[in-house]
Amino acid sequence: MTPVNRVLDDQDEPALLRDQFRQLLRYRALLAVGVVIGLLGGGYLALSGEDTYTATGEVLVRSAISDPFASGATADKGINIGSERQTAVSDTVGTLAAGTLLKKGDDVAARELLAGLQVTNPPNTLTLRFAYTGATPEQSRARAEALANAYLAHRKARTEESIKNISDGYRAQLDPLEEKRDLLEKQIGVGAADDVTSARANIIVSISELSRKISELKALDTTPGYLNKKPVAPTSPTGPGLPLLLGLGGVVGLALGLLLSWVRLVFDPAVRSTRELVRSLGAPLLGTLPRERGATGSVLAIGRSGSRLAEEYRAVAFRLAYDPSFAESRRLLVTAPRGDNKEAAAAAANLAAAFAEMGRDVLLVEADLRTPSLARALGSAAHEVRPPRWAAEEGDGSWPTGGRANVDVPGSGAFALVPGTTVDNVPRALTSTPVGRIVAEADRPGSVVIVLAPPVLSYADAVALVDRVEGVMIVCDPRAVHRSDLERIREIIGASGGSVLGALLHPGRRRLTRSERHPKSARRRTGGGSGPTPDAEPDGPEITGDPTETLGLRSLTLPAARR
Repeated sequence: MTPVNRVLDDQDEPALLRDQFRQLLRYRALLAVGVVIGLLGGGYLALSGEDTYTATGEVLVRSAISDPFASGATADKGINIGSERQTAVSDTVGTLAAGTLLKKGDDVAARELLAGLQVTNPPNTLTLRFAYTGATPEQSRARAEALANAYLAHRKARTEESIKNISDGYRAQLDPLEEKRDLLEKQIGVGAADDVTSARANIIVSISELSRKISELKALDTTPGYLNKKPVAPTSPTGPGLPLLLGLGGVVGLALGLLLSWVRLVFDPAVRSTRELVRSLGAPLLGTLPRERGATGSVLAIGRSGSRLAEEYRAVAFRLAYDPSFAESRRLLVTAPRGDNKEAAAAAANLAAAFAEMGRDVLLVEADLRTPSLARALGSAAHEVRPPRWAAEEGDGSWPTGGRANVDVPGSGAFALVPGTTVDNVPRALTSTPVGRIVAEADRPGSVVIVLAPPVLSYADAVALVDRVEGVMIVCDPRAVHRSDLERIREIIGASGGSVLGALLHPGRRRLTRSERHPKSARRRTGGGSGPTPDAEPDGPEITGDPTETLGLRSLTLPAARR
């Protein structure tokens, strides 16, 4: 049988991603908490942090040259811009700038001053960009300008010191030559030989060369660079403002919410998707019941005009009718995993009505002998009729031969109902011969037998019926059932000789209205007495949740008045 929801192929990666994303969106509360935390964090950073201001100045670095207008003269000769950038953030520059600021009344240490400085070099340029971040606009401007000027002053002093050192070296070579030249001139005056004259000429040439070099060094332009862009006081604080921080906080918060949702999803024992439900149960998904408002007073949706719930029940009935496993036996056991059995009872009644609408001879057997309530839930639609002749002849008046009813479905026909009643020995009643004969009515052409059993993991009643009703349909809330429960149901039913035909999902219980949450106050406002209402349910056996109830059958002892 083809399931309603296509099981995602392992190779269908986009579909898997969409499925995983939908699973994360199930935890909207965690997503909202993450976004709120992110927004609060962004707002805190925006409001608690002090405003800072950044002033920027640009310095063009140049080397010392003799004639800047000569052809072939380059300003970048011998400049390593990386080294210059390191020099700009050195302690020497910081000390010079701190001294200049101290004269203007700004007492700041060199280390503290350099902490707010950032020097960058735009690509393929000889420009150093001085950016200083301070507490006030004027402070940022003054300190950025002081640091830029200190760098230029330090570079100029370093260039002049280099020129002085070279000149002193040339001067040290020049003084001995001049002394030697004077000595040779005295020898020439007293009639020296030609070799003395030649030596004097060579010394004069050397003296002239050294003098020329010294003159060239003195003529060098030692301008270290130019302050192309003078720092100005910024008009607005630096850094992201409140809107940007809130936006970033929202994005980070959303990521945090997704992380929390993923962690919650990993450790969630509940079924995370229909794909996982189908895999755990080992059976297809027959359908998903929609939630209908204003239709809680009636169990039967079949026969209600314009009901989406009725259409879904009809669709499930058609799928079962064309399923080979069900078409062969025409027997269906309807049960829930655990807990309340109201949704399973409603599903069994509506499927019986849907099969009756299809022209089948339907018999609905309520095998919930612990808390029978289906006949009462159907209300006036069910009216008692005489049981079959064989039941009157062979039965002792107890379940299932004690009574039978017909349920009228408006515009859809009717189906027979064997209502459940409380008995002394539930296992004996479920395994009795009359039960087998009633279930065998499905062997007649055009007949369908639907058996409503208690939750399979709460009692073993459903297991006792599986050998007679092979096909099982599980009615569950996907948000409440656990994967381990579905796997256990599959194992229990398979070991009992039955098979799971599929799962029918319901949206779960709606929220109680105010009158339902406070019935006493509602009766007091309407003037109702303290007597029992017509809809008051008799005291039934308490479900304690003991694990032994899952493995064995409990026998109920009825009061003498009810026997």
